[in-house]
Amino acid sequence: MSEYQLGETVYTDTLRGGAHWSMRVKKGTLLTLTDVEGGANLGLLMFNPYDLKEKYNAPDSLKAQHTFKLTKGHCLYSDMGRVMASIVEDDCGWHDTVCGNMNKTMLEQRWPRVSYQQGLNDWTLNGYDSFMVEFAKYGLTRRDMAANLNLFSKVFTDDEGNMSYEPAGKAGDSITLRFEMDTLVIFHSCPHPLASPATGFDEYPRKPVQYALAKAAPVAEDDYCKNLCPENQRGFQNTHLYTFMD
Repeated sequence: MSEYQLGETVYTDTLRGGAHWSMRVKKGTLLTLTDVEGGANLGLLMFNPYDLKEKYNAPDSLKAQHTFKLTKGHCLYSDMGRVMASIVEDDCGWHDTVCGNMNKTMLEQRWPRVSYQQGLNDWTLNGYDSFMVEFAKYGLTRRDMAANLNLFSKVFTDDEGNMSYEPAGKAGDSITLRFEMDTLVIFHSCPHPLASPATGFDEYPRKPVQYALAKAAPVAEDDYCKNLCPENQRGFQNTHLYTFMD
């Protein structure tokens, strides 16, 4: 049990590769995501369940913390300047938040298309359509799409600005998010938009991700995420003003 966890894990399940899911998590929840086999990608978006117009904001999360990658200590900001979640533990050291989703056209340019009628649960899903299916459950539409996280995926640039991708996770690697406010979490385990046969995926990758829920210990005054930079201290204050009556 980590220093951030209070009590035993209360629920765990595994999202199979090429699938999608969503759930609402309460403030003070730890969500641990584990790359079961190595090479996984987990696309993730977050919304305020009480005001769905408020959602995870990738540009603010990066510029506020002066970073291009996300890892332990970084906070995930909403477009209202509030900290939705903090990365309290991370085995990978690098997670992509700039490349977005693979869509249907991109997918079919790289691997043979397998329809649901052909493959049932083994059909080839893409990240964009997977998010849209989950969106429909909450009255969200494509107007609500935003730049998503791609956990377990590393994207870096060369001197000319060309982006390169590689899986960041090995089998058993995990990342733990601590939620600082009630949050609607939507995720998929579809391929990263830069994944292809050229990056080592000769076949459509079906990499499962395990997720586990636990109760988080209270945020301490010397909390690493809260004190990583002055912007995070202000973000926690904004979140406290919004949630202190919870």
